[in-house]
Amino acid sequence: MTLDDPTLVREQYADETRLATRKRAHESGEGPDAREIVFAAVGAASPRRILEVGCGEGELAERMSRELRAEVVAVDQSERMVEIAAGRGIDARVGDVQALDFADETFDCAVAAWMLFHVADLDGALDELARVLRPGGRLVAATNGQDHLEELYELAGAAPFRSRFNSANAEQALQRRFRLVDRIDAHGWLVFPDRRAAQDYIDSSISLSAHVVPAVDGPIRARRTPSIFVAEKA
Repeated sequence: MTLDDPTLVREQYADETRLATRKRAHESGEGPDAREIVFAAVGAASPRRILEVGCGEGELAERMSRELRAEVVAVDQSERMVEIAAGRGIDARVGDVQALDFADETFDCAVAAWMLFHVADLDGALDELARVLRPGGRLVAATNGQDHLEELYELAGAAPFRSRFNSANAEQALQRRFRLVDRIDAHGWLVFPDRRAAQDYIDSSISLSAHVVPAVDGPIRARRTPSIFVAEKA
């Protein structure tokens, strides 16, 4: 299964329902919180202007604006996600990371949190992110490993997702455009209390909707393998 089919991506994020289910599952996760690592990596750059692509419902954009006192612009392809983010007081716009509507060297920092694996033209997206960053600017990009939630997918009889931007290959793609690239792993576990919770997670992905989690005794544990990449532009 691939994650970058444009039709599936549009349907997946047409509203907030599926995304909300997936976020709830991570609230009970074990191990480091990758979202906190993303935020810390952005804050360490002391940015004045931040671009977040694939902003979703805008929680991170709102936090960056409030706690970092930065000017934040949030972009997403989903009109509904942009509507929700704008409701948080964020400058949120419908847009495409593959063709950003901003001048060269506009931002001090760009954030792409768990969204570049959805992009059909990854090279074009990375070129655009590098273009809109000022010299010395920072890209913070989060993704997952190929073994992310492997136990859950195996239990449901689903093949793992394949991505051209994952923990194993993201660094190479970034190094072609950025001077320095650091990787921070934040591995841990998702713990689903019962079969129903695991099935809800499976059902939240359109690509997996035909798969069924069998009855099991006790909670279901699946490893989560996020990686955060911090890339500096020359």
